[in-house]
Amino acid sequence: MRFGRKQRITEEFDPTQPLVATGNLRRRHAVSRVIQSLAVAAAIAAVAVLVIVIWAVVSHGAKAISWDFITKPGPEGVGPNLVGTGVIVALATLIAAPIGVLIALFLSEYSGPRSTRPVQLLMDVLNGLPAIIIAIFVFALLIEGVAGKQAGWKASVALSIIMVPLIARGTQEVLRLVPGHQREAAAALGVARWRGILSIILPAALPGIITATLLSVARAAGETAPLILLSSLASGDEYQLNPLKEVPNVPVRIFQLSEEANPEGFTEAWGLSLILIAIILALGLGSRALLNRSKRKMTR
Repeated sequence: MRFGRKQRITEEFDPTQPLVATGNLRRRHAVSRVIQSLAVAAAIAAVAVLVIVIWAVVSHGAKAISWDFITKPGPEGVGPNLVGTGVIVALATLIAAPIGVLIALFLSEYSGPRSTRPVQLLMDVLNGLPAIIIAIFVFALLIEGVAGKQAGWKASVALSIIMVPLIARGTQEVLRLVPGHQREAAAALGVARWRGILSIILPAALPGIITATLLSVARAAGETAPLILLSSLASGDEYQLNPLKEVPNVPVRIFQLSEEANPEGFTEAWGLSLILIAIILALGLGSRALLNRSKRKMTR
């Protein structure tokens, strides 16, 4: 019985004959074309939305842009808000960058499978937390819990919590691109592991680390909820570089102007939005260029 079945299958299948399309194959081609068309349509829709948003911001905000608008304090300009945003984000970067890089080094160089998965899960959960939840947590911890006042450094702490998972995951991916033979060569020469990381691994991954940091800065620069709760009482009439006090910033100023029933205020809000989008686009494009450059160097 078994021999007869095998002989019948062998007789029915002739590998020398050309393949003939069946109804099932035609159906698969049709499904593939539909899915491909949907993917292309989704990509076009995403690009179209971005173009529409940028065009709306440029068309409404270009009339407000001038040198006095960028450099002078309020009410004529928004110079203190721009400088204050830079102070808050710079301090947040100083807090988040070392922590994120250390987490990435732990995950890629020291941890095993049992410890890697929980830490990566925590980073993913932290990355998905809404900014308002982080803002409320920092507000309860640093203001309500100690009966304190608003300050720029407290807003920086909230932004650093947002930035840490982005820097950690980005740095981890870049460390994976470092060729393994560099680690093996350092070990063969008797170099201590920590010294090999500091002198070989980190310098090779530095462009990618900078890229991850810039992407996190672009994400944090436009966050509004932490700044409203933690640094929204500054007037913006004078420059404030001391993070121990309330620091004026761009997101809070845009929010305040959008709440006013004043056409000039709306124009100023559009202008600030245009400046913020320009900064974020510049950081995004610059980080992508650095990432591509680092990948080319590592794959040589």
